[in-house]
Amino acid sequence: MNNADLIIREARESDLPALIAFFAADAVGGHGDTTDPSAYDDYLRAFRTIKASSDQTLYAAELAGDVVGTFQTMITTSLTGRGSSAMIIEAVQTRGDLRGQGIGAAMINFCIGEAKSRGVRLVQLTSNALRKDAHRFYERLGFKPSHLGFKMALK
Repeated sequence: MNNADLIIREARESDLPALIAFFAADAVGGHGDTTDPSAYDDYLRAFRTIKASSDQTLYAAELAGDVVGTFQTMITTSLTGRGSSAMIIEAVQTRGDLRGQGIGAAMINFCIGEAKSRGVRLVQLTSNALRKDAHRFYERLGFKPSHLGFKMALK
């Protein structure tokens, strides 16, 4: 793939079917995502919540008119680090048949560039413990495993 042909832009409502399909095809994530039309309103509600937030952005990566990847960023500010901000990268997905062609790297490098331009001190992400290939990918891009994460499902 020629990275020059890849467009990274804010996701549009019309991208939702492609984005939902990425998540539904993810066997490791275990988030219960589905392309069942009865679930569409849940995704639409989430999309509109993200779109309305000044601290969250949902992106789509487009190649030759097709949506081929997605990710979301959130900016958080805390008192630690002398009141600095961090960018959290979530929900990184590349279309299955296009993995290994530089799309994921382009999306993550886009995030890093955005964080730098906003004066953010830290870029962080989490990855499912089972995703060993993803861990190697993030480490190749300069990320270091530094923390142990904990989750509690509430529903």
